[in-house]
Amino acid sequence: MASCLGVGVSLFGGSVQRNRASLVRERERSCSSIGKGNGRLKSKGEEKKIKLRNDVPEKLEPFWDDGYGTMTLKDYFAAVKEFTRHRDGGPPRWFCPVASGCPLKGSPILLFLPGADGTGCGLIMHHQALGKAFEVRCLHIPVQDRTPFEGLVKLVEETIRSEHASSPNKPIYLVGDSFGGCLALAVASRNPEIDLVLILTNPATSFGRSQLQPLLPLLGAMPDALHETVLYLLSFVVGEPLKVATVNVDRKLPPMQQLEKMSLNLTSLLPYLSELVSIIPKDTFLWKLKLLESAAAYANSRLHAVKAEVLVLASGKDNMVPSRDEAQRLRRLLPNCRARYFNENGHALLLEDGIGLMTVIKCTNKYRRSRKHDIVSDYLPPSVGEYNYAFTQVTGLFHFLAGSTMFSTLGDGTIVRGLSGVPNEGPVLLVGYHNLLGIELAPLVERFIREKHVVVRGIAHPELFMGKLDSESPETSMVDWMKVFGAVPVTANNLYKLLSEKAHVLLYPGGAREALHYKGEEYKLFWPNQQEFVRMAARFGATIVPFGAVGEDDMAQLVLDYNDFMKIPVLNDSLREVNENSAKVRDVGSGEVASQVLFVPLLFPKIPGRLYYLFGKPIVTKGREEFLKDKKNANDLYNHVKSEVELSLAYLIKKRKEDPYRSLIDRTVYRAIYSSQHEVPTFDP
Repeated sequence: MASCLGVGVSLFGGSVQRNRASLVRERERSCSSIGKGNGRLKSKGEEKKIKLRNDVPEKLEPFWDDGYGTMTLKDYFAAVKEFTRHRDGGPPRWFCPVASGCPLKGSPILLFLPGADGTGCGLIMHHQALGKAFEVRCLHIPVQDRTPFEGLVKLVEETIRSEHASSPNKPIYLVGDSFGGCLALAVASRNPEIDLVLILTNPATSFGRSQLQPLLPLLGAMPDALHETVLYLLSFVVGEPLKVATVNVDRKLPPMQQLEKMSLNLTSLLPYLSELVSIIPKDTFLWKLKLLESAAAYANSRLHAVKAEVLVLASGKDNMVPSRDEAQRLRRLLPNCRARYFNENGHALLLEDGIGLMTVIKCTNKYRRSRKHDIVSDYLPPSVGEYNYAFTQVTGLFHFLAGSTMFSTLGDGTIVRGLSGVPNEGPVLLVGYHNLLGIELAPLVERFIREKHVVVRGIAHPELFMGKLDSESPETSMVDWMKVFGAVPVTANNLYKLLSEKAHVLLYPGGAREALHYKGEEYKLFWPNQQEFVRMAARFGATIVPFGAVGEDDMAQLVLDYNDFMKIPVLNDSLREVNENSAKVRDVGSGEVASQVLFVPLLFPKIPGRLYYLFGKPIVTKGREEFLKDKKNANDLYNHVKSEVELSLAYLIKKRKEDPYRSLIDRTVYRAIYSSQHEVPTFDP
C-alpha cells in the first residue's frame, strides 16, 4: 500500500511502502487519519479501529480552498531534503501527500510521474487542489536507485492495471513532468485498452534536441569539485526566476510591496540551492542523463501506439528542451492530443507562478469520473484562487470600468438593491436579454458567487466548446474561464440535467442574435416563436426569474456590423465560410432568432457609463406542470416572461438617468474620497 506522507510544516513522517494493491480502497479507509498525525502508517491493530467514513463529500461548494500560494519552491526543497536526509535508498515506490486530503466520492486516481529529480515532490504546489477531485499518488525514485527505464515502465504499468481491474469504468490520470512525460507515453503505448488521460508538462521526448546537448559530453569528465557549481547554474536554467519568485505574492498589494516580496523570495532561495549536491550527487546526475536519453528514445519509438487522451503543457521560456516545438510535434503525431502554451514560464512549470494544474484540467474539459465526460455532472465549481484570479487579473479592469449595480424584485413587487429577490434554492431559471458581446456576463456571474455563493450555469453557444480555438491557445482564454464558471453548450439535454440538479441556470432565448445584433437594435429582443423553456421549467418546478441588463450603449459605439462586413470583398467570403461550418442552434421555424450569424463587430469605445441589472418578480412554476402542458397556457407564460424582460429594460433605461454616478469619472472620484472597496451609490429604485 502507499504511505500517506505529510508535506507542509511537519514535512514527511514514517516510511514509504512498495505499491502492492489498490490505492483507492486504502485512501478511503484512511481519510479520517490523513493530516491528523505525522503521516505514519497505522499498525494492523490500529487499522482495525479505523471506522469507515460515510461523510466523504459528494460535491464541492464554491470558494473551496485550493491552497494555491501557500506552497513555494522552498517547500519543495524542504520536502526533498527530508526524503534524502537518511540516505534515500530502496526501490521506487508510491506515496500519497497528506495535503491532498480526502477527495470527492467516486474520484479517479491521478499518478504523478516525476522529472529527472525523481523525488516525486514536483507536484507540491498542487497537492491540495488536485486532492479535492483525485486520488493523488506520487512516484518516488530514490537517489541511489538505478532501475532502468523499462523497469520503471513496468512498475507504473503494474499499478495502472491493478487500478483498472478494480475500477474499470474510471479513467486513470498520468501527470508526467519532463522525464515523467516520457514514462507516461511509454506506459500508454503498451496499454491502449486502458482509459488513460495523459497530462504532460514540458515532456522530455525532445531531449535529443535540448539546448544543452553540446555540453553533455563534458559533464562526464567534469571534476568533482565543479559538480556543485554546475548544479547551481542549472537551477537557474530550469526555472524562470520571476515566475518562481511570484508564487505567493498577493497581486492586490501595491507594486512596491510586490517587488519587495519577490526580492525576498529570491534571496531566501539561495541557501536551498547550495544543498542540491546532497539531492543529486554526481554519480546520480550522470545516471539521470543516461536515463533521460533512453526514456526519450523509447517513448519516441512508440508514439504511434499511443491511443490515450493527451494534454501537453509547454513553456515558452524552457531553456532545457524546446518544449513549444515539441508540443506542436506531439499534436501532429498523436490522434487525441491538445496543447496549451505558457509563454512566460520555464522548464519547472509546475513549480512556478501562473499555472494551476487543476484549473487547466477544468479549462480543457479533461476532468471526468467515467469513460465519457459529462459537462454537467463532472463540473467542479470555482475555487477561491480561481475566483480571485478571474475577477482581478482577467476581468478586474472591466469590473472597475463597468461599475455594475444590481436590483431584484421581492415577492410583493418591491424593488431592492442586491440579489435578495432571487431565490437561494434551485432550480432557478434566469431568463434575460443578451447585451452586445455578452458584456453583462462577468459582473452577473461574479455577483451571484460573491453575494449568494451560487454558481450560475450559463447556456452558451456550442461553437465555444468545439475546440476550434485551441490550436495555439496560450495559457487560459476567456472561453476557458467561461467553462470554469459553469457555462455549458445549449442543448435540451443539458438544460434538463441542470434543472434536475436544482441549479441556477442562465438562459438567453435571443442567443447570438442578440449578442451580435446590428446597428439600431440595442435592447430589442429576438426570441423564438415557440415557448422553448416554459414546459421544461414546469417539469422540475423551477422558478423563472426574468431580468434585463442595460449599459452596452454606454460602453461602446457599434461601428461595423454583419451587414457592413458583407459589403467588403474577400471578407464577406470568409464570413460566409465561417457560418456555413459553424454549429446551428435553431431551425428556420424559430423565427428571426434562427439567423444567428457569427462575426466580431467593430466597436468604438466610449468613456464608460455603467451596467445596470434588474431581476424581476420570481415566477413560480412548481405545481403548475399539468396546467402548462397546455400549449396555450405555456405560450401565455412565455409571452409574460418576455414582456417582463422588456419592462425591466425600459425601467433601467429610464431610471439610469437619475443616477448621479453613471459616469466613470464620478465613480472614480467617489472611490478616491471614500474607499475603493465601498460600493458606489446609484439611483433609488
